[in-house]
Amino acid sequence: MEWFLKVVRDNYANFGGRARRKEFWMYYLFQILLILPFYVLAFAFMQSGNETLGIVFMALYGLVALALFIPFLAVAVRRLHDVGRSGWYYLIALIPLVGSIILLVWFATEGDVGDNEYGPDPKAVEPGH
Repeated sequence: MEWFLKVVRDNYANFGGRARRKEFWMYYLFQILLILPFYVLAFAFMQSGNETLGIVFMALYGLVALALFIPFLAVAVRRLHDVGRSGWYYLIALIPLVGSIILLVWFATEGDVGDNEYGPDPKAVEPGH
């Protein structure tokens, strides 16, 4: 949870620097855990015939997803910086299937050891590493 809060509170729209794998994946996990219940409830209410509550929960889902989109994009760009790639490489996701697979590999790859053109090694900067 602390990684999620670090991204949302401290780095909401920070596209500079680098992000560790752990920071990216913990943010992604908590983002999914936060928005998934809204989607499930919206779907359940729509299926049960209570369309009003379904619409309310779908609206809440949309608002939360929209609010978390900028920090997700920022942490994704910083994650790409950690593996030595420009943030513009995120646009590779527009290539169907192949782009998402390439991004998944880059997001899961160990970051550059030591400083790179995007900043210092985040593992070396954190206390205890």
